[in-house]
Amino acid sequence: MTTLIVSSTEDPASTNIKKFLLEFGEWDETDEMFSHSVYESKKLDSIIVTIDDRHIRHENIDREVMESLNVDLHQLIVVSRHRSKTGEPTLTTHPLGNFGEARFGGRDRTFVKSSPRLMTELLRLLKKHAEHDNLYHDVCFEVTHHGPYVDIPALFVEVGSTEEEWKNETPAKTVARALLELLSRYRSEEDFSPDIPVLIGVGGGHYAPRFTELAFQKKVAFGHMIPNYQIESNLVDEEIIRKCIEATPDFKGVYIHRKGLKKQQVRYFEGLFEDMGIRIFRSADLSPLS
Repeated sequence: MTTLIVSSTEDPASTNIKKFLLEFGEWDETDEMFSHSVYESKKLDSIIVTIDDRHIRHENIDREVMESLNVDLHQLIVVSRHRSKTGEPTLTTHPLGNFGEARFGGRDRTFVKSSPRLMTELLRLLKKHAEHDNLYHDVCFEVTHHGPYVDIPALFVEVGSTEEEWKNETPAKTVARALLELLSRYRSEEDFSPDIPVLIGVGGGHYAPRFTELAFQKKVAFGHMIPNYQIESNLVDEEIIRKCIEATPDFKGVYIHRKGLKKQQVRYFEGLFEDMGIRIFRSADLSPLS
């Protein structure tokens, strides 16, 4: 089983991350696809493929690669830029999917299978390497958003949030080192201890401050994360909750960011999860990281 890493030539941050993955890792040029070389690391059970279009709109890239290269993929990692209105320097990672209309790739009201333990460990490694490299970037989750749609578990890892940061090689080096360390230790969700509870997060802003904080403090892993703005748009119903659960492997329960929601919203979700027989976790239920 192989991890697929996808880079895009139209994205300077993605291009830089790929550059340093190749520089810091052990890769062999094995094939060609999308008019670019394919690189393989037997040591990491991974391949790097390069596209010329936008990551978020390249639907079903997993199927294309499996059919073209005759390889069995089990994980997609997309290296990318991150854009925000504030322009804050960031290193982020997040799951894929759409609560409503698929305006930025993917499918309407559909979620790609998440990689909770891999993604949460990657977040911790991003923070570790950012501190080592004396970066000024905020390291955090982003909530579930955008495409592409694929059939295998997937996550994005990104450098944000301005063109200056996308072209800056220093954060790209940090992301590459964190990603290489992750893949040198873990290949799939099954490589982690099963006693790490996998949760869905509900509430809070786009950068998931409470779930990020818990990931740095507690033995926990987050799959799909549902922010306030999707709740306030009336897009989060029982069907969406069930779809998030189905797309979160080894799901154990939910964590509600109570301070990030209105009281009536907290009461609504507590009642909904109780009716659905879903455990609501609190911080005290989670063991501290050693």
